Amino acid sequence: MNKTRVILVIVVATLLALLASVGVYRYLSEKGRAAEEARLQTVGIVVAVVDIPIGTTINVNQVAITAWPKALYPKDSFADPRYVVGRAVRRDFVRGEPIVASKLVPTDKGGGLLSFLVPEGKRAFSIRVNEVVGVGGFIVPYTKVDVILTTVPTGGKDKISKVILENMQVLAAGQIVEQKENKPITVNTVTLSMTPEEAEKLALASNDGVIQLVLRNFMDSDNVVTLGATKARVLAAFRPGGPSQERTEPTGKRFLRRKSQAPVMPVAKKTFTVEVIKGNKRSEEKFE
Repeated sequence: MNKTRVILVIVVATLLALLASVGVYRYLSEKGRAAEEARLQTVGIVVAVVDIPIGTTINVNQVAITAWPKALYPKDSFADPRYVVGRAVRRDFVRGEPIVASKLVPTDKGGGLLSFLVPEGKRAFSIRVNEVVGVGGFIVPYTKVDVILTTVPTGGKDKISKVILENMQVLAAGQIVEQKENKPITVNTVTLSMTPEEAEKLALASNDGVIQLVLRNFMDSDNVVTLGATKARVLAAFRPGGPSQERTEPTGKRFLRRKSQAPVMPVAKKTFTVEVIKGNKRSEEKFE
């Protein structure tokens, strides 16, 4: 009886071991098959291993091949780093981003990098500047500026300074189309992005008077309507008791600022004290 029970236990244990072996085998087989299928569903593409800023010429240390899901494979990406090394970048790449042809300067087209930075419908207009006009060298690519013209109006005698263009984007400062370090640089020209109509205004202004650039906050895109500054208006603002001055609200409406009047000071009244003596009594009377 005991012998039969022992044999039965051995048989059951053997069956359980066989079942466990079959389960492990099937699990490992399924896992290997899934890994193989995943490998077949990916492709190798060239990606950036570091941040690559605009205007950079790609070198071998900046790119590498990595597996990428086949369903998300960019159509204009590359499978071999040899096709991207030595190419110029016209849009920024971040680390891990696929290198695509649409962000590279075409090899079969000339014109330089700047021509590919000009937005569609805009023009690149370069003006000659000095350290003063260029805001001490702090005007760098991708900053925004306003343009001020100082000239004598037709038929007038006094000069006037007026903002003629606002919110102009800087494409390049001199030959520089990117700014790697926030340091002031001295350049001879500044290239702005503008519409053809704005380019006509700037061309006329640069030949008719003196132009200056005013650096503005990158997030500030509001246009401000101004009357322009003349010598009479500037001096009248600081003249004691000067005439009323016309001002402009941010909404563009005009209003008159009244003359400031000096406050009227109350006049102090004088008081006189008289001593009155009646017999042995004395008293004081006050009169105004």
